[in-house]
Amino acid sequence: MSGHYDTVFPPNTFTDIKDMGADKFNGPGLADMKGGLSVMLGALQAFEAGPLKDKLGYQIIITPDEETGNFASAPFLTQAAQSGAMIGMTYEPCMDTGAMSGGRKGSAVFDVVLHGRSAHAGRAKEDGRSALEAAAAMVIGLENLNGQYEGVSFNVGAIDGGSAVNIVPDLAIVRFGARAPDKEAATWATQQVEQLVVEAIARDGISSHLHGGFYRPPKPRNTAQQHLFDAVAQTGKAIGLELEFVDTGGVCEGNNIFAAGVPNVDTLGVMGGRIHSDEEYVVMSSFVERAQLSALLLNRIADGRLDAPGIKALMG
Repeated sequence: MSGHYDTVFPPNTFTDIKDMGADKFNGPGLADMKGGLSVMLGALQAFEAGPLKDKLGYQIIITPDEETGNFASAPFLTQAAQSGAMIGMTYEPCMDTGAMSGGRKGSAVFDVVLHGRSAHAGRAKEDGRSALEAAAAMVIGLENLNGQYEGVSFNVGAIDGGSAVNIVPDLAIVRFGARAPDKEAATWATQQVEQLVVEAIARDGISSHLHGGFYRPPKPRNTAQQHLFDAVAQTGKAIGLELEFVDTGGVCEGNNIFAAGVPNVDTLGVMGGRIHSDEEYVVMSSFVERAQLSALLLNRIADGRLDAPGIKALMG
């Protein structure tokens, strides 16, 4: 069982909690994912009060850095997943419709550092080699990759570099992200980035180095995942929930757990919306509803109605 206690909001910004009416509260991280931690706790309290508590073991990993990529905590997620876990349960918020996440794309962050040669832009422009010009060509190349491979997208977030307009800029940094739906797509995306770096350093006077990559691997709908989704949907029906699983480009700790070989469902938290904005809200009635779902899942894993070892075996 996993979750995180950090939010995207810096300290002392967006700190108020407001009753919006209509069963909704607005506040920082209420949905993503303080609400999910509450659901996890409520489900465990219910399970531990029942007769099957000694039939199931579990580990809980709560991380402080999910919103920045789990770079420090990723090894702990992997270690927990690979120490005998059959099923992963992560408490990101589901959608405001109640839909849950199905397949997730992998996410990459890249920085390409380009070096040129400075010169006086008026007296000796021809002696300079513009790193910004090379960066601009790379940005065009990256954006042109969109649409070339189904499900793969690139987005340039920033170009850093340059200074006064009378100096040929000798440094530029292109910062961009990529998303890919599966391992093959992620490999293709990485190869395209590497090729653009090769093209950049082929320019006269330009050198470069590449940082980053796919820090969260793709989490596609394989056979194990689909069997788990079906089992969760059947469990939901027992308490009157009609659950659907919708593929998304977002990423979370479920990507890490899947990459460690464990099938998982990663939107067991509260219903909410507008996350990562000051309009973030949580649907209050979903606390009890989603805690009931997780408690029943734990009971069904414990009594064997949800065949966790069998689903895990489908990972291959």
